[in-house]
Amino acid sequence: MDVKSRFLRYVQVETTSCEANEGCPSTPGQWDLARMLVRELREMGIDDAKVDEHCYVTAHIPAKGRQTTRLGLIAHMDTSDGVTGPTHPQVIDRYAGGPITLKNGTVIDGFGFLPALVGQELIVTDGTSVLGADDKAGVAEIMQLCRELTAPDAPDHCAMCIGFTPDEEIGRGADLFDVAGFGADYAYTVDGGALGELEYENFNAASCRVTVHGVNIHPGSAKNQMKNAALIAMEWNSLLPPAEIPAHTESYEGFYHLCGMSGDEEKAELVYIIRDHDAAKFDARIATARRITDFLNARYGEGTVECAIRESYRNMREIIEQRMDIVEKAKAAFTACNVEPIVQPIRGGTDGARLTYMGLPCPNLSTGGFNFHGRKELIPVPSMVKMVEVLKRLATDAD
Repeated sequence: MDVKSRFLRYVQVETTSCEANEGCPSTPGQWDLARMLVRELREMGIDDAKVDEHCYVTAHIPAKGRQTTRLGLIAHMDTSDGVTGPTHPQVIDRYAGGPITLKNGTVIDGFGFLPALVGQELIVTDGTSVLGADDKAGVAEIMQLCRELTAPDAPDHCAMCIGFTPDEEIGRGADLFDVAGFGADYAYTVDGGALGELEYENFNAASCRVTVHGVNIHPGSAKNQMKNAALIAMEWNSLLPPAEIPAHTESYEGFYHLCGMSGDEEKAELVYIIRDHDAAKFDARIATARRITDFLNARYGEGTVECAIRESYRNMREIIEQRMDIVEKAKAAFTACNVEPIVQPIRGGTDGARLTYMGLPCPNLSTGGFNFHGRKELIPVPSMVKMVEVLKRLATDAD
């Protein structure tokens, strides 16, 4: 089985995570993929491959030769709920350029990266769901590396610590990760985008759930009596800086992102994520959310608005700057495989951000994919093949 076959196999296992479910994993499909991966790892001869009671998959490959480094590679099994439903991957044998029309009529066009993909084999969706390259491309690339490092003709390499996590997309992927049991000296998450991306800076991140409690009464007699929860929720959102949303920000600029809303006169909810690379600005954003809540409670009565903020992860740069040697090793591996390293901040986060603060330095590497979390997601097959080559270089040149 090659990396393309693995990827096509894995994306057809539905593993969308669900923030509303507090269990770990948050959805049963993640168990299906975890057990599949353990079976495949054991078939490779990796006898300690296992899935624990919380759906974390781990495996270890002993060193071959004299290298003493214990290198970790990590990817997550769940996928975004940006567009829900089963994935039906489609293969474009040779992209001819121009718009790509998916089976349901969705058109992929106007993206600056498309011209560079002309002539390549691409994998897309049928337009009804996400593809799941985030992060099943990372899973497939690591699994293919495991196959190659356990083959009889494998080159000398360091000891490998392999991990696949649940629920990264809802910010819980590292919650129950056993860093000590994993045993790596350092690690990389394989969870990035375009080929060559290398990231050791990420957003500070929090989720924010605003709940508004209203008072409903017949509109004919509502004067000075009704408190319309839906309207108060709209007012809460209107008090945020209007330009500080994902559609108007880039690079190091932070944002407030409204992910979902529901409600009526009696009760309304707004769900946000809050992001900023700068720790002080991030804290100021959280303070803004609390200040808006206090303002509206002073206007409409205490308890009208509740604002629950949950911190997800912090910027790993502060820790990684003390271990820039592992960033340099990744740059060297890309360069050795004729891939230009693209060092940039993540406008998002990975399990590696949390793991770095848990004692496992963990920069992020590309998978090769584009347009994650939407119907227009795609990945070039040559990029996945090249990433396996990069990961093998990391394993063979670790010391």
